[in-house]
Amino acid sequence: FMVSPAKGIYKDFSSGKGGNVVGFLMEHEKLSYPDALRYIAKKYNIEIIEKERSYEEILHENERESLLIVTSFAQKYFSNNLNSAEGKAIGLKYLKERGIREDIIERFQLGYSFEARDAFSAEARKKGYKADYLVKTGLSIQKNDSLFDRFAGRVIFPIHGLSGSVIGFGGRTLRSDKEVAKYLNSPESDIYHKSKILYGLFFAKKTIVNSDKCYIVE
Repeated sequence: FMVSPAKGIYKDFSSGKGGNVVGFLMEHEKLSYPDALRYIAKKYNIEIIEKERSYEEILHENERESLLIVTSFAQKYFSNNLNSAEGKAIGLKYLKERGIREDIIERFQLGYSFEARDAFSAEARKKGYKADYLVKTGLSIQKNDSLFDRFAGRVIFPIHGLSGSVIGFGGRTLRSDKEVAKYLNSPESDIYHKSKILYGLFFAKKTIVNSDKCYIVE
């Protein structure tokens, strides 16, 4: 594998692939051409001047970004809950009983949602996140003027998109009540489309490409 910083090109002699930095990012990170350019621009604080967007396009893009900000906050919140007394006694205890190592818990950003029915929603509102976005991501359920947590009392498995952003969540209940669904996923939203997402693909994509093989397990 050869890289020429002066020419800004690379060559992979094992696969025969080569090109410039944009092509490398497209191959390595599985990004589209526009997304690769945005990735580079963001990394080096370069302003990209794009074509003028319609008002509807701007609203849609801003909403998607807002939803991703909410899911990012939620992931950090749930993961941090594993360090609490309740999180250690219930969530972390369950994960370790299932043989999930701490490095896997950290890598996949696993977490825990408190038993209190509005613990997450109350904290999110306290931090300034809009109720509308909490509901649209499916993290909160609105009943009259109150917000309740969809994943209360569950071990949390964040669902990542191909770029690594958290786009949804899966929750496993720890209750023995048969009336409660054992597993619960985020509902469809502007950022999460269940039929187009495979859990864990973000972490496995490079290895899949390199080995040209993938085992899908339910």
